Amino acid sequence: QVQLVESGGGLVQAGGSLRLSCVASGITFSTATMGWYRQALGKQRELVATISNKGSTNYADSVKGRFTISRDNAKNTGWLQMDSLKPEDTAVYYCYSRWWSYDYWGQGTQVTVSS
Repeated sequence: QVQLVESGGGLVQAGGSLRLSCVASGITFSTATMGWYRQALGKQRELVATISNKGSTNYADSVKGRFTISRDNAKNTGWLQMDSLKPEDTAVYYCYSRWWSYDYWGQGTQVTVSS
């Protein structure tokens, strides 16, 4: 059974920082792509960042220079460091993993940025 469990969301003031974590189980994490998506109220889910099993990263233009994605394959864990947060970053953030052409999702964690 594949599980992705996120943690680290919360309420923060604009300009602040949060660090999201995602722990994977049931997959060979070291061979999977992982990433983060977000969905704001009334909007479609959108890509935030991805990182390949080799460490290549990709970011949405809206978060470049402010967010950093990373992973530790030995710990089956990925992170999203979010700095200089803006109210428009408010959303539910979902951990994502693609393994053997199958997509897996976490349950989501709420991030709220107050102005």
